[in-house]
Amino acid sequence: MNSWYQRNKNQWWALPAILPLFLLPFAAWCNTFTILDDGRTVIYYLPHALFMALMLIFDWAALPGIALAIIIRYFPEYGIAYTLNVILLMMVPLVLCWFGYRIFVWRRYRVIFGSLSLTFSRCLWLVLIYSSTSLVWYQLSVFLGFLDGYYSLNGAEPLNIRTLINFQSLMVGTISGMPLCYFIIRAIRNPSFCRIFWLRLKKQFHPHVNFPEILTWFFLTGLLVALMVSKPGPSSTIFNTSYTFTLLLPLMLWAAMRFGYLFITTIWGVSLIVLCRYFNHYVPDGENFALQLAITSSCWMVFSFTIALMAAMTTRQRAVFSRVRQLALIDPVFQLHNLRALTRDTSHYARSLLCFIRIPELEILGRNYGLLFRIHYKQHLGMYLRQSLRENENLYNLSGHDLVLRLNNSDDDEQRLAQLNEGIQQFRFLWDGMVFQPQTGISYCIALPPVNHLPLLLGELSTMAELSLTTQRVEGLWDNQFNPLQEDMRKKVKIMHTLQEALEHDHFRLLVQPIQGGRGDTWYEVLLRMSGPGGKMITPDVFIPVACEFGLSSRLDFWVLEHSLAFIQRHKDCHRGIRLSINLSPASVCHNGLVREVSQQLTRFGVEPWQLVLEVTETDELSNVEQARQNLAGLQSLGCSVAIDDFGSGYASYARLKKMNADILKIDGSFIRNILTSSLDYQIVESICQLARVKRMQIVAEYIENEAICEAVKQIGVDYLQGYYIGRPEPIEKLFANDSQQQISAVEPA
Repeated sequence: MNSWYQRNKNQWWALPAILPLFLLPFAAWCNTFTILDDGRTVIYYLPHALFMALMLIFDWAALPGIALAIIIRYFPEYGIAYTLNVILLMMVPLVLCWFGYRIFVWRRYRVIFGSLSLTFSRCLWLVLIYSSTSLVWYQLSVFLGFLDGYYSLNGAEPLNIRTLINFQSLMVGTISGMPLCYFIIRAIRNPSFCRIFWLRLKKQFHPHVNFPEILTWFFLTGLLVALMVSKPGPSSTIFNTSYTFTLLLPLMLWAAMRFGYLFITTIWGVSLIVLCRYFNHYVPDGENFALQLAITSSCWMVFSFTIALMAAMTTRQRAVFSRVRQLALIDPVFQLHNLRALTRDTSHYARSLLCFIRIPELEILGRNYGLLFRIHYKQHLGMYLRQSLRENENLYNLSGHDLVLRLNNSDDDEQRLAQLNEGIQQFRFLWDGMVFQPQTGISYCIALPPVNHLPLLLGELSTMAELSLTTQRVEGLWDNQFNPLQEDMRKKVKIMHTLQEALEHDHFRLLVQPIQGGRGDTWYEVLLRMSGPGGKMITPDVFIPVACEFGLSSRLDFWVLEHSLAFIQRHKDCHRGIRLSINLSPASVCHNGLVREVSQQLTRFGVEPWQLVLEVTETDELSNVEQARQNLAGLQSLGCSVAIDDFGSGYASYARLKKMNADILKIDGSFIRNILTSSLDYQIVESICQLARVKRMQIVAEYIENEAICEAVKQIGVDYLQGYYIGRPEPIEKLFANDSQQQISAVEPA
């Protein structure tokens, strides 16, 4: 039975035919009339609003029911002819205006009141044109003799006060009664609409509205309405005049701006029915009664339009602002909550359990399969994780390949973390027919509001999640055994700040160590030191790894390049054969503008390219091997020499040496140091030298610490020697200090 009702309730013979039979008497009871001069005058007329509300809900199917309700109401008392005239009188303006409205609004024309885009069309077609057409058609019916002249809405003269009052009253009844009738019909048609209406009404309230404000408004409004409708006594006051009605406008505008469209239109519709019913209690009777009634009627009309438009605009504006605030909390690409939402939620809830999810392989997979792969992976993982989330818990997207879960802190945290880790490890992502299961690291901590340093906290969680990739378990941020790791992270951040300050203020010192050739020629390797707090010198093994990790290594290399070339420029007149060697980090070797930068600096300082040697360490940190090879070839084409540093350690292998063209090969000191005691190291050094000769490369042996090692490497055929036995590093300023002293002594008088 219920399914049959749901299928057929909107048929013309069902609710559209039944509801007007019961609602038209109610609408007629709400009407208010008075007698002015030669006929009846409308004060408030609700049937027009009822008919139009039926059309909004049932469309053309409402017409038979409306006609049937008119017949049942008028036929027993006035007969068939009069009833047919009334049907034509009511139906013709209704059909014409509804047809025009449907032409102008052909989509979503039946939505609930409050839509700003429909407010203008509804005010035009369903209120203004409908009321005007009804008035003209009514008067035409009287003129043609279809109705008694007593019921004429114009009177003897069309353009008089009575006509104005009737026209204004028709519009007031339609604009204020239509939302009210619409709600009543929707509630009868579907009782669950009452709950939807209530939820929408609450949603339209301003976020800062509280119960005392609502109570105050109801008290003031009820007081004014009670004063107006109360029967005046012998001594009339200002509250028993139409002046009191104007005091309602500020209260209604207050509600329109603070409480929303649905609230104020419902309250205003009910209030007008009551106020119009007792209009004679506050509209003074006398010689100017018609004029006073016209002024009051115009106030009703103006107030109704003003309140409706103000409520629609403020409600729409509040909805737009709310939507904008919501969008500001959503990542537009991944459609997940962002860092701003995480900041808000951690400050809102008393205790939060933050779970940091790190997926480093997603970066490589994104490069190979495109950005869309990363987007879909995060979205599918998010949908998978939301299945296990509780109320008020959420997932947040971070830049790169990281996600954060905010969970409600509870007693079963350890169990939930274990289940979360197990679930993520079991997650599979299908892409282009292939199944992917990237490795995932998870860390967690408990956050208490206010969380003032959330980015720093997330950085520490990221470090712990990186550790989780190794331990294959969920790592807690405040576990005692991992405090040294957090301390190392803080030290790195401190060194990074010191490094940035040193780059801005040139707090570096250059040292040089000689590289001596077997034929007597010598060149120098430039070494870098950083001045720390209190003037303490910081060695490269402390700040170079931090510079590489935080992307500052290229700036360091270019700083060393600039100051080294400036040193050559200052001494090129006295030492034309000076030659310096500087080290390049992997980031600089892969830099697109490396060759251009070196060329510009050589031109700027007037240094010959052969005076510059660039040392490269072949490691797995080269992000673009092909670009690195092109850069090294470009440097050689300029005339600079390229040296492979620390050959024999790490990734510097024979296979890589075979593919790379270089001018100089520097053997790692770990082989040279034990060459006298280890036959294996001796054989390795000898084989490296043989390979270098085949490739016509000059050979440099590092870590020459005594004469015995020096003689041993010479016998193997090493071209250049470097180490403490040859010379210790010294400040670059002291390199030619002796020459300057000798020149000063030569010019002094004997």
